[in-house]
Amino acid sequence: MSYEDILTEVDGPVLTITINRPEAGNKFRHQTCLELFDALQKFRLDREVRAAILTGAGEKFFCIGGEHDPLTSLDQSQVLPIIDVYQAIDTIPKPVIAAVNGFAVGGGNVLHTVCDLSIASSTAVFRQVGPMVGSFDAGYGTWYLEDTIGRKRAKEMWYLNGKFTAAKAEAMGLVNEVVEPNKLMNRATEIAREISTRSPLAIGALKGAFSARHNGVSGQARMAHDQQLTLYLQTQEAHEVSASFGERRQPNTESFWS
Repeated sequence: MSYEDILTEVDGPVLTITINRPEAGNKFRHQTCLELFDALQKFRLDREVRAAILTGAGEKFFCIGGEHDPLTSLDQSQVLPIIDVYQAIDTIPKPVIAAVNGFAVGGGNVLHTVCDLSIASSTAVFRQVGPMVGSFDAGYGTWYLEDTIGRKRAKEMWYLNGKFTAAKAEAMGLVNEVVEPNKLMNRATEIAREISTRSPLAIGALKGAFSARHNGVSGQARMAHDQQLTLYLQTQEAHEVSASFGERRQPNTESFWS
């Protein structure tokens, strides 16, 4: 699939996804959401790529939220498919690192919050403006923000709609690290490559564990299927039970504990 709104680049084990709409503040429209989701699903299935970086084009905007196109809104009930993107980031058993290069506002603030780690340029600004423009995010944008910075701070962001500098964002735990603008992508790539040297099964299990309590049966299923089942199928017990079924005999239960 060729993309109109995003850029993708693979360098060894690291995928970089760039929202490429700087003239529009890197807002996501319907097309952007579809492309982000497609790129993330390909990332999920590519065994050679171990970590992803998500950033925005240019030096001013990471992403300042959603843009509703009147033409596409006619058959989409004015709702962008951005929740599919948030859910993909949250459930892919690989780390997604936000490289916040500028303003992260509204849905852009939610976007980096659902990523596993956030590295920010010192010029980045964080803000929620929903109540000022008649909008809100009563899901990933509230629950995950509360998990990240605490209930009082999360309510402050949503109710008062103030601007938070990168330094303040780091101090309250909204981002992991702040670097100079010219070092942002190098630092994000360095972290992505370091994580890529870790056990992918362990990283996937940890990510699933962190998000399972919010993801209900879906989170539990991913833990059981993607992680536990993968390990179980390698056990002597699994091999013996499978062999006995194929050979139409009772399994040797003593082998279960060997």
